[in-house]
Amino acid sequence: MARSRKKLGEILVGWGVISPPQLETALSKAKSSGKRLGDALIEMSLASEEQVTKGLANQFALEYIDLNANGVAAQINPKLIPEDLIKKHLILPLSKAGGKMQLITHDPADLELFDMLRFRLNADIETKLAQRSQIRKFIETSLGGGAKADKPTDPKAGLVTDSIDRSIDKSVDKSVDKSIDISSDDAPIVRLVQRILAEAVKMRASDIHIEPFGDRVRLRYRIDGVCIERDNLPKRMQNSVLSRLKLMAAMNIAEKRVPQDGRIKINVDDGQIDFRVSACPVYHGESVVLRILRPDSVKIGLPNLGFEEDNLAVFNKIIRRPNGIFLVTGPTGSGKTTTLYSALDVLNKPDTKIITAEDPIEYNFKGINQVQIREKIGLSFSVVLKTMLRQAPNIILVGEIRDREVAEIAIQAALTGHLVFSTLHTNDAPSAITRLIDMGVKPFLVASAIQAIMAQRLVRVLCPKCKDIDPEPDAKYMRIVGITPEEGAGKVLRPVGCDNCNQTGYRGRKGIYEMMVMNSEIRELAFKQEPVAKIRAAAIANGMRSLVNDGKIKILKGVSTPEEVSRSTQVEGVV
Repeated sequence: MARSRKKLGEILVGWGVISPPQLETALSKAKSSGKRLGDALIEMSLASEEQVTKGLANQFALEYIDLNANGVAAQINPKLIPEDLIKKHLILPLSKAGGKMQLITHDPADLELFDMLRFRLNADIETKLAQRSQIRKFIETSLGGGAKADKPTDPKAGLVTDSIDRSIDKSVDKSVDKSIDISSDDAPIVRLVQRILAEAVKMRASDIHIEPFGDRVRLRYRIDGVCIERDNLPKRMQNSVLSRLKLMAAMNIAEKRVPQDGRIKINVDDGQIDFRVSACPVYHGESVVLRILRPDSVKIGLPNLGFEEDNLAVFNKIIRRPNGIFLVTGPTGSGKTTTLYSALDVLNKPDTKIITAEDPIEYNFKGINQVQIREKIGLSFSVVLKTMLRQAPNIILVGEIRDREVAEIAIQAALTGHLVFSTLHTNDAPSAITRLIDMGVKPFLVASAIQAIMAQRLVRVLCPKCKDIDPEPDAKYMRIVGITPEEGAGKVLRPVGCDNCNQTGYRGRKGIYEMMVMNSEIRELAFKQEPVAKIRAAAIANGMRSLVNDGKIKILKGVSTPEEVSRSTQVEGVV
């Protein structure tokens, strides 16, 4: 059985620094004043700061460093960590190698500080001990401006390190779940998780990915559609972090063998943010992804989504028709839900009844009847749709058409005087027709019910503060998007990178669209089950602009780049 660690008082009594009665007196003073024993002993002049620090080094099995000894100061390298960390927490870095950071501290029990430093510096922390006064003097002499931490330690200060973290903590403190009984040992994890959530929101992330591996836990944020590695958490924190997230999301923290879903709500900058949480068992634990749902993102207005004027005019006309089906297609994460919700936001009037069937409900709208699909209890899309028709709605939104039964009910609704919005996973607009027919829907129903199909993608927008003319655009991408050197001269811009865009050169995303409006020719082709190529040719002849060509307009307007349009449209030839 492992021997328990000796207490500081026992060590100092054993060394003959203090007597047992003096220890009792100091313990009583420490308890009544809320101070640590070491501080009480120094204040009562029963032990020197050097003796107390050496006692702590012995208690925690750490090396004691005398900063006044010859050659010690020369080993300190303040450039290894930000100056504000040094001054605020009274720490001195010695070296960093092999993923380990050696530093000098005066408080070996500040576990919150060490957890924060592991996260912030992406390194394991090895500590050595020195006197607080010596550390403070070194900082004042070498860095100037004085140290900030020579005062009673705020127990909540461990995770607040710079201006970003301080602003995050102000907003996060309001949102800690007071109904959960958190012990003091769990407090660092609670604040770490809250800081991750709030930081991701402030960095405009759409997703947070927490992925366990054999030796670490990778933390990534998806910003403007691209995953960016933020940090690696120590492996020992994996279970605590995941348990905290599952607890906040009302999941079963004991169940790690099957996938689970949940939701988290917190306040950030006085606004409530929803997180849709998914936990999936993987080889080294559970992978957790949090989708960040911002209510304002679907209320930015249709013109701000990225529509060109002609497509916006068609879109506005289609969504105001009294009946028929309007489909939005594209892969996961292409902005389909945002587009349809933006349309509902425009149509949501007191004289219009709107019902939605969603799995899951991502955004809650006032004035709209939203139904959460629950397959486990028999509340499927088909059941909800049949019930919807008895509710006499004007507009129906079906989150996704997944099978023939749902497709046929949606078509019947459209043919009986309802306007139906839905989504489908296809690469372009014409493919949606053949996809529905492949599901088993009769071709004449597809041809007669559909009013329009719109495919879409999201492309990153160049940062307005640093974008610049590209003197030599990549010829391959220019060829793919159909821009000649003469056509693009002085108009094609490139990403540069600045503080406004986190050095990426991009900030935000906009949609590119392919709008196919049904006409008699396209309906006839659908009825005859003609191949996609023929339907596509007819649609283009009818005025449809392809995704690539819509992206080309964005490029020549200086909104995005040939590389972005090529990547998002997955054009053949892109490598």
